[in-house]
Amino acid sequence: MRTRLSTLLALVLVLSLTVSGITAYTVLRITVNDRIEASLQRVVDQVALLSETGVDPETGEPPDSAAAFIRLAMLRVLPHDNEGILGLAPDRAELAASDAVELRLEEDPELVAWALARVGDQEARAETVTTNSATYRAVVVPVTGWGQDDAGALLLAVDVDAEVGRLDRTFLGFAGGALLTTVFALAVGVPLLRRVFAPLESLQEAVGEVTEHDLDRRVEVLGHDDVAALGHSFNAMLERLEDSFASQRRLLDDAGHELRTPVTIVQGHLEVMDPDDPADVRETTRLTLDELDRMSRLVDDLLVLAKAQHPDFLRPAPVDVAELTRGVLTRASGFDGHVWELDGVAEVTASLDAQRITQAWLQLAANAVRYSEPGTVVRLGSAVEGDTLRLWVQDHGVGVRPEDRAQIFERFGRGAHGTRADGSGLGLAIVSSIAAAHGGEVSLDSVPGLGSVFRIELPLSTPSRPAGSLTPGKDPA
Repeated sequence: MRTRLSTLLALVLVLSLTVSGITAYTVLRITVNDRIEASLQRVVDQVALLSETGVDPETGEPPDSAAAFIRLAMLRVLPHDNEGILGLAPDRAELAASDAVELRLEEDPELVAWALARVGDQEARAETVTTNSATYRAVVVPVTGWGQDDAGALLLAVDVDAEVGRLDRTFLGFAGGALLTTVFALAVGVPLLRRVFAPLESLQEAVGEVTEHDLDRRVEVLGHDDVAALGHSFNAMLERLEDSFASQRRLLDDAGHELRTPVTIVQGHLEVMDPDDPADVRETTRLTLDELDRMSRLVDDLLVLAKAQHPDFLRPAPVDVAELTRGVLTRASGFDGHVWELDGVAEVTASLDAQRITQAWLQLAANAVRYSEPGTVVRLGSAVEGDTLRLWVQDHGVGVRPEDRAQIFERFGRGAHGTRADGSGLGLAIVSSIAAAHGGEVSLDSVPGLGSVFRIELPLSTPSRPAGSLTPGKDPA
């Protein structure tokens, strides 16, 4: 990439300088031609003015012959660089310019012959004349008015090749300067590009070193430009991948361990079952179906945890929290053997996934029923404190020991009072994932032997999650 960009930089620079040079050369070439035409016209105008106002410096009188006028004109008209003047009689070059004039027209016989052929013309007309010596822009100015046989002309010429050559030398220097500019730009630009692409090279090395079993590599990010932003994004992606792979390995280990037990139980009872004993068949069938139901619940819970990582896990919408609270209480009242009380209602509308929140809330209610004595009171309520919505379930059960509080929210985590018969061990993990998906968390206040209060604490508006992002919390799938 760096080599291609360096080459592209050089090509763009050369192309830009070339286009600029050609454009400038074309404009200046037109300017040179215009200057030549203007110079010739200037001399023609000077000769015309001199014919009206000029006097012979020796006599103080106007010239009395064509030859005298030609001498006077050549004294008064001083050609510029690469310009020349020559006095002509009808049949020969009669008067050369002073030694101060570098362009010697009389030394080019082809140009002189061309001019003599036009001595009799009635008007001055500029033409391009090419000889073996040079290319000229020339004009023959007729000198008349002193009689039919007394005539002559002035030859004015500009060496076009010399003018263009001077322009070419200027642009030859421009080409040299352009070449040096290109070399300098590459000498400065290539190290700068190397520095700019250093993070990309580091990124390439990191990509080459990243494997499924080694996601610890991170890109060193320098600066605050787009390349640095790419480095930060790549590091964030590696962190998400590392969390995802770790969670998948953990999930597979835990699920394999938990599913192996019911499979072993089913297999063992089927192997020892006496098919000729109806009672044994009924008992084995009942036990097998119970284990299969537990496996089905376990698989369903694992699917919920896995879906919790998907961006479409939640479908938030404005929800009347008071109505939601009363609805959850009505559903929870279906758990027989306990007294259910409404402990408060939040009169607020919040952006929630009502189905997922109901699922999590009822899971807390089920836990309260499971770990409290029949006939005890279970309270359920909601409230708003600042920008936080709190949903809770309070029981008077066995409580949770301080050392078990972190463990019970993990997959397959159980406290001191939990047994395999109590459930899959994923219920509170699901509650935590649902709360985390809403941008919230689950908290617990508990006194062993007196009861517990589980709270789901949520922001009033659910934050959006980019596609592929991992839900924060302890239970990624």
